[in-house]
Amino acid sequence: MAVLCKPEVAVPEYIITNDETLELAQRLHSDHPQLDLVLNLIEHTGVLKRHLIQPIEKVLKHPGFDERSVIYEAETKARVPAVVRRALNQAELEPQQIDLIIYVSCTGFMMPPPTAWLMDTMGFRPETRQLPIAQLGCAAGGAAINRAHDFCQAYPDANVLVVACEFCSLCYQPTDVGVGSLLSNGLFGDGIAAAVVRGSGGTGIRLERNGSYVIPNTEDWISYAIRSTGFHFQLDKRVPGTMEPLTPALSAVAEQHGWNAGKLDFYIIHAGGPRILDDLSHFLDVPPEAFRFSRATLTEYGNIASAVVLDAMARMFDEASALDGHRGLMAGFGPGITAEIALGTWTSDEGGRA
Repeated sequence: MAVLCKPEVAVPEYIITNDETLELAQRLHSDHPQLDLVLNLIEHTGVLKRHLIQPIEKVLKHPGFDERSVIYEAETKARVPAVVRRALNQAELEPQQIDLIIYVSCTGFMMPPPTAWLMDTMGFRPETRQLPIAQLGCAAGGAAINRAHDFCQAYPDANVLVVACEFCSLCYQPTDVGVGSLLSNGLFGDGIAAAVVRGSGGTGIRLERNGSYVIPNTEDWISYAIRSTGFHFQLDKRVPGTMEPLTPALSAVAEQHGWNAGKLDFYIIHAGGPRILDDLSHFLDVPPEAFRFSRATLTEYGNIASAVVLDAMARMFDEASALDGHRGLMAGFGPGITAEIALGTWTSDEGGRA
């Protein structure tokens, strides 16, 4: 059975606190007709700080989409390899033992994808398969785990590397002043995560079942408008209320496996915002403490898009509270509105490391 080993995560060195974000919003948008609402929403995101690949002064300038694309490629190549090496070490594997690299990012674009560059520079085999995922947004972290699981089911004993690289600050648009856009400016952060799914052996979460669900007629609730200035993030005010229609989908996947989604031992959930976690706690009827890993990611890093589920998972590994046989649910949410759902059981391997 495929085992998801401990993820590795890195956040960049530049930090902006929530207080600094509020001050910026007040200064830059002092004449906004809904400024009080915006400030209240930002204040209650649950985010204390976020990490950025550039100082906030550079982020605010927006040098143009072409220059941002140059920055995205340079920062990807500078920051991703170290995270990948640590993730491989956690799985006790070498690059030559990886059979598929899944690379997810919704905040920049490269062709050929970064997987080809990683293969050229880090010692992966030329036969290694590549699967870049660019358009699932925050759900892509969950999708990558599920596609890795599928691959290992099709090819027993295969090993898959998952990489999530998100530089959300490169999507800042100074001309976007809708409430949803301004809220996003106080919510999203930058981060990189990587993890290995081993086809055999390893300590971590043994992946057992996965599923996907799209809420009908919600494709425009989370989206990009792609213009000459780059990606313009669009967020509908109805998004925070999506856990009510999505909870039955999570429960259905668990029921197919003979599990009760509200009676599991651990939960790794995409922390899009505090209401997502609060509502899911209510509708699944689980205590708020069950989402402590996701909430910690939101508090310390903000919403780091597809990397959230991997960071929350790494926090669970660090807590070392999972015991053999503990059952859990993982879920990522993103554009569509899409839910990527996975079930797994904690397993220890004498030859592996947590």
